[in-house]
Amino acid sequence: MANSSREEKLAAFGRLIDVMDTLRAQCPWDRKQTNESLRPNTIEETMELADAILADDPQAIRKELGDVLLHVVFYAKIGDEKGQFDIADVCNALCDKLIFRHPHIYGNEHADTAEEVLNRWEIIKTKEKGGNKTVLSGVPKSLPSLIKAERIQEKATNVGFDWEKREDVWDKVKEELAEVEAELRSDNEVDREKEFGDLLFSIVNAARLYGVRPDNALEKTNRKFIGRFNYIESRAKEMGKNLNEMTLAEMDELWNEAKHMHLGE
Repeated sequence: MANSSREEKLAAFGRLIDVMDTLRAQCPWDRKQTNESLRPNTIEETMELADAILADDPQAIRKELGDVLLHVVFYAKIGDEKGQFDIADVCNALCDKLIFRHPHIYGNEHADTAEEVLNRWEIIKTKEKGGNKTVLSGVPKSLPSLIKAERIQEKATNVGFDWEKREDVWDKVKEELAEVEAELRSDNEVDREKEFGDLLFSIVNAARLYGVRPDNALEKTNRKFIGRFNYIESRAKEMGKNLNEMTLAEMDELWNEAKHMHLGE
């Protein structure tokens, strides 16, 4: 239930810690878990949260946030058992970091817009004790490539490395597309892959400049395609046909039906 008091929020967090302590002590499965065994589940839970966010489903978001929070508390419990850190250390380190990164709130600096905050963000992070030593070192290596490209570009932008006018990015996109087309006429598969990578990177850059999250945009297109293709498959079965028995023109006709029905959108 929303609008809980501060005391209720603190009590709920304390209850979660108590439940975690009990499960770790008494449940055979929970007792067996390690950082390594939990990691795949953490990735899965994070992806499920991402799905709930894309679906804009408040109940699902609440549920998946709980699952992610469980993993945070679980890792902290394991760290506590090893004498490395506990949940208080996690919270205090986070608070210290947030305070350090917001000198316009907790210090003497001034910022009126989100853009001003972002312009200082990466520089501040490189000055943190134990923080990023370079602007791009904070980009996780295991991030999916599409999201990683966006984060790399955002971090570069935060220190002023960006297009002066966002319209100029289209010249770069056209340049990279021309290079892809040139490589497709050659037999060099290595350069072909490189040029496709450059083209994708430039498109991600264009999306960023126009306020579009490329991962969200592509996922919505994925879902739209799935919805429409499932319709083709379903209608083919109703017609007593297999997809591989249909002509492209027949499938295109069903695709247009699905498109007019806005399936997958």
